[in-house]
Amino acid sequence: MDRKAGPGARLGFAAQVLLVALRFCTARGGSPCAVSQRHTLCNAHSLCYNFTVYPHPSPGEPWCVVQGQVDGNVFLSYHCGGTKIQSTSPLGEEVKTMNTWETQTETLRDIGNFLKGQLPDIIPEKHTARGPLTLQARMTCHCEEDGHISGSWQFGFNGEMCLHFDSENGHWTINHSRGRQIKEKWENDRAVTDFFKKVSMGDCRAWLQDFMVCWEKMLKTSASPTTGPPTVQSMATAIKSKSWILPMVLTSFIIFS
Repeated sequence: MDRKAGPGARLGFAAQVLLVALRFCTARGGSPCAVSQRHTLCNAHSLCYNFTVYPHPSPGEPWCVVQGQVDGNVFLSYHCGGTKIQSTSPLGEEVKTMNTWETQTETLRDIGNFLKGQLPDIIPEKHTARGPLTLQARMTCHCEEDGHISGSWQFGFNGEMCLHFDSENGHWTINHSRGRQIKEKWENDRAVTDFFKKVSMGDCRAWLQDFMVCWEKMLKTSASPTTGPPTVQSMATAIKSKSWILPMVLTSFIIFS
């Protein structure tokens, strides 16, 4: 004998439909930071920090400037003597509320201070007072398709990179004659090599893994030839994605009445 579902059963079914719909909508339209865990696979992305150190800055000018990039997209700017990192793009806005964003500050400042302290020993011997000398350092951590993350450094003067350091195997490669003096000073200095390894294979690696939880979807969008530049999802889009919930619930309620 068939039984006709009572009001309680119909209401219970409608509630279940609503719950499923809300969960599905959150998975589609919610912030990736809210629903994801730290990735072990980061799908071939790279995180890079460019340091420029000015030994004798002009009055009122910073002695060290840092620019952060992910896959070549600038997302932050920082003055080593400052207390705050500045977001410079939607990518930065997406992650600036994370704890990782704040923990960068002290480490980036320490790197700047370390590089400044090394300047007296690595300034090229033939450098004259023809113009101001600036030291450039680029820290990169790169994630391969299989999830392996490598780290490296590049160093140079006045925009010309002359020395490369592989943080995994500790190998130094001279790209220009100016890099020879730096290599001779740093190659056998355990404190220097350990410092570069620690921040590139430790700090930078952890930042890349944390940030990619929020960035992966945005970077895929920016890489697509059929879409525009990545943007943070607006409230209007979020509301629009949920607009189908009520009709779905009402339809389900009528069908099973």
